[in-house]
Amino acid sequence: MNPNQKIRVMVVDDSMVARSLIIKGLSTHPRIEVVGYAINALDAKNKLPTLKPDVMTMDVEMPAMSGIDFLKQYLPQHPLPVILVSSLNLKVFDALEAGAVDFVRKPDSQHSNDAFITSLIQKVLVAAYAKVKPAQKTVPARPAAPPPVGNLGAGMNKVLIGLGASTGGTEATLEVMKQLPADIPGMVIVQHMPPGFTKMYAERLDRLCQMEVREAKNGDELHQGLALIAPADYQCKVVRIGNKYTVSCMPGEKVSGHRPSVDVLFQSMAETVNCKMVGIIMTGMGQDGAKGLLSMRKRGAYTIGQDQASSVVYGMPKVAYDIGAVSVQASCENVAGVLMRHLRTLSV
Repeated sequence: MNPNQKIRVMVVDDSMVARSLIIKGLSTHPRIEVVGYAINALDAKNKLPTLKPDVMTMDVEMPAMSGIDFLKQYLPQHPLPVILVSSLNLKVFDALEAGAVDFVRKPDSQHSNDAFITSLIQKVLVAAYAKVKPAQKTVPARPAAPPPVGNLGAGMNKVLIGLGASTGGTEATLEVMKQLPADIPGMVIVQHMPPGFTKMYAERLDRLCQMEVREAKNGDELHQGLALIAPADYQCKVVRIGNKYTVSCMPGEKVSGHRPSVDVLFQSMAETVNCKMVGIIMTGMGQDGAKGLLSMRKRGAYTIGQDQASSVVYGMPKVAYDIGAVSVQASCENVAGVLMRHLRTLSV
């Protein structure tokens, strides 16, 4: 898209109050033009051919047809970046699986309308450049243990893995994690996500993956077979205590525009981890994580960057690659295999 071209947005929500808030808020940005709205998914299907939006915002739960059903039916034939506008609801991850590129949490008594609109505007600006990946018609069954890449065996407690992602990362990270064995080295994952959703995301990964996955709590000890998701709105660092490693999850200023920040995680690993380590940076807009990954590589870490072809937004991995922070690039589907081959070469 031409940077000087206005982004045409269609708003889909069955609530008149929500529609009015979104339309008014998005219209304040000079690069965004709201070209129309729909009161439900069926109305949206009828209006799309005429309005021809570049980006759509959509509620998840609507009468007649849910946003999830709409995405499953429409996106395979008509790829369109869709941003979900959702309350704290597990169904948002089903909609992301169906092809939505990102989501923003609807405001409530604890979250202001201004913060909601600011976040939504940022996501619309990113979504305009995103690659849409509709869900496959047939979903492979969850692999039986051990997964295809095989187990590692004992001895991986002397390795730590950090992974960071943003736009498109919920499904990209799942694609990697579901291929890894139960005895993977301790992992910390930063996924840019609104408050409340990181716990649900961790629970989803825990159901679908072989290793234990949960939302990190301050002081949690890292160990083989455990992956921790950094909680939203907290900065997450790896801390060394003797020969053990724990996580620190504390309030703090945004870094690289984010809290949690991938840079904060990676930089803490570069500064404190004495054992072998791996850094992985995946799809997302901006540059969060690039400098931290470079620091990790300078400390001897093996670093993997998602390639352009498989990234929903090739921003964070590109910046990391351009500054020399990436040891090897791989497609989303191949990151797990690259990681496992490297882990097997380590003498621990």
